[in-house]
Amino acid sequence: MNPAHLFHQLQTRRRFFEGAGLKLGGIALANLVGRNLTAAPTRGQNVHPALPGFPHFAPKAKHIIYLHLNGAPSQLDLFDYKPQLHEHFDKELPDSIRNGQRITTMTSGQSRFPVAPSRFAFKQCGQAGIWMSELVPHMREIADDITMIKSVHTDAINHDPACTFVMTGSEVPGKPSLGSWISYGLGNASQDLPAFVVFTPTFPKASQAQALFTRMWSSGFLPTKYDGVALRGSGDPVLYVKNPPGVNAGDRRTMLDALNRLNQKTWQRFGDPETQTRITQYEMAFRMQSSVPELTDLGSESKATLEMYGPEVTKPGTYAHSAILARRLVERGVRVVQVLHRGWDQHGNLPNLIKGQCMDVDQPTAALLKDLKGRGLLNDTLIVLGGEFGRTVYSQGKLTKENYGRDHHPRNFCMWMAGGGIKAGMTYGETDDFSYNVTESPVHLNELNATILHCLGIDHRRFSFPFQGLEQRLTGVEEVDVVNDILA
Repeated sequence: MNPAHLFHQLQTRRRFFEGAGLKLGGIALANLVGRNLTAAPTRGQNVHPALPGFPHFAPKAKHIIYLHLNGAPSQLDLFDYKPQLHEHFDKELPDSIRNGQRITTMTSGQSRFPVAPSRFAFKQCGQAGIWMSELVPHMREIADDITMIKSVHTDAINHDPACTFVMTGSEVPGKPSLGSWISYGLGNASQDLPAFVVFTPTFPKASQAQALFTRMWSSGFLPTKYDGVALRGSGDPVLYVKNPPGVNAGDRRTMLDALNRLNQKTWQRFGDPETQTRITQYEMAFRMQSSVPELTDLGSESKATLEMYGPEVTKPGTYAHSAILARRLVERGVRVVQVLHRGWDQHGNLPNLIKGQCMDVDQPTAALLKDLKGRGLLNDTLIVLGGEFGRTVYSQGKLTKENYGRDHHPRNFCMWMAGGGIKAGMTYGETDDFSYNVTESPVHLNELNATILHCLGIDHRRFSFPFQGLEQRLTGVEEVDVVNDILA
């Protein structure tokens, strides 16, 4: 189609007023906040600054590393110690405990709901006395640095909506992820790496894994430059980050300058914010051609550091490799790092499968916290670990003393937090004797998200984006509170 003809086609009455409104609004806003919003960023500028007035108050944390155990780890076998359950082995879960609460179709047809105590030994760890299973011996060593929250609960009972909820604050797809909200509000302290980086490491082959969707790190209705950037575990960490044969850095710079000039003309003509996104992302991609290879080269790491993370730390794509890269990203100013480890959906053969999962994550997770602490980075880095819901106390399928499975359980599960803004060495919340209902200090996932934002200096009530006639928030439209009792 003739470009001139296309341009005139676009200049409908509605398009004219849309464009005029955008331009006039941009000029007015620029006058109010003292920023030139009508020009695209140029080379050398901070292409990803914080919103005006952000953070709302002095933050305790500047970065967040979110370790998501996708598939829902069993709180009963890791962190919620219930020794009295051995007296109830293979007995029916009391109706007074279940209280008519909904269960999934995977167990609703069972004739019985036999209680399955954990077969793993627990002990109290550190000065704090936090109960932890033998499955996580390395995490036991960091007990005095974390706050264990035993009373987290969620709305969703199946994986996809529950994972969408834990990452976006809503079961409805299309909302921005936690990382996108944070990078949108606080911007990026690094000019050479994205504000929000995602890893999806390998997991034991025998594990029962759920699918991961890009909406877990998507910007939703926010501009697309706030999408998480996934670093791959094999081949190039970012597709096409290297120049093709015959193209050098000077050639790439010349091409990029020419492309930016064309995009600048498009921005001036149409005022589409996505044009600015293209310009800034092209610039970021150019800088990543040197920053990503430097990031992923572990040659500067000491032998002691590598050994601390475990034998798989130098194998790209593993959880251990992702963990050490998370530390290196934070060192380089990246705002949000998200690691999504799959395979925790243990409906059957749980005792055997959960061992493999814990072997993947236990040592690297403890090493990450120790490493950050040793480098003075833990004070301004928030670490969050947990899944999308918990598991049932009753067995799914056949129950023996050595083997059992567990169904989904949204009523309560465990997560832990550490680092910037969080008290160290604390257990918060409690559940009943069957780890089935919260009995003390419930924490809804949106309250947890409000607390995360608070640690980063953001008042969740004042952090919104207009979409579909509503001031959308990460923490939803219903009122939720920050969990002040766990704040340092």
